[in-house]
Amino acid sequence: MSERNKCVQSIILTVTPQGENNRRVCALSSDSGLFYATLYGGSKSKLRSLVQPFNAGKLWIYTDESKKSVKITDFEVEDCHLSLHTSLYKIWTANLACEVLLKTHCAGDEKKAFTLFSAFINGIDRCDEKETMLGTIRFLWRYINLLGVQPEIERCTHCKSTTLAKNCCYVPSSGLLCCDCANFTELNSEKMQFFPLNSNAIVYLASINELSPGKVRSLTIDSNTAYELKQFTFYLIEKAVSTKLKSIETGMGIL
Repeated sequence: MSERNKCVQSIILTVTPQGENNRRVCALSSDSGLFYATLYGGSKSKLRSLVQPFNAGKLWIYTDESKKSVKITDFEVEDCHLSLHTSLYKIWTANLACEVLLKTHCAGDEKKAFTLFSAFINGIDRCDEKETMLGTIRFLWRYINLLGVQPEIERCTHCKSTTLAKNCCYVPSSGLLCCDCANFTELNSEKMQFFPLNSNAIVYLASINELSPGKVRSLTIDSNTAYELKQFTFYLIEKAVSTKLKSIETGMGIL
């Protein structure tokens, strides 16, 4: 029989109503992965005010094997990520990351998913909205790699030449094509879906894979490049989960 009472280092992902006074909580732990637990108590409950989305810390849970239920008994909040409760843009980006985790079941690697998500929310909590967009791009690109579906971006899929100093485009049916191989006139005339990526975008994606997180954060890109990368990574993550993401659909005017 598993231990009934235990403490797990966790991040609260979602909190939804369950009955009249209780809440159903989804949390992510590096040890237990994704799990659900019930939070008992009405609106005046101190514990209820602590168990909020994106709060991180030590979560005490009690498992009743006979009833097959898990309940939260205490929570020591170590980081409430305050800006993720006050900035609409950051709330939507954090919700997007949560939705990706839930849709993919942490990509089958809960420890790495926990590390990625924890670093992501810690980072965006401490930066402005422009940096938050870049942080979101980096998180999605790394998570796509964790899923094992990150496309090759350093060589043209057609001529095999390096793409690091070239403007390119990603065509879903063909992969990444350099400017010499891509027929933009034909792509436009046939109304094919493609994603233009300038040379700075290619270098930035390659840097995310190769450099340390600290060095990547020090890199800057212009707004046009950031927009290209946002559109590209949004497409790739929805393709990876094989469905439209509600966070992107309903928050497009914000994200």
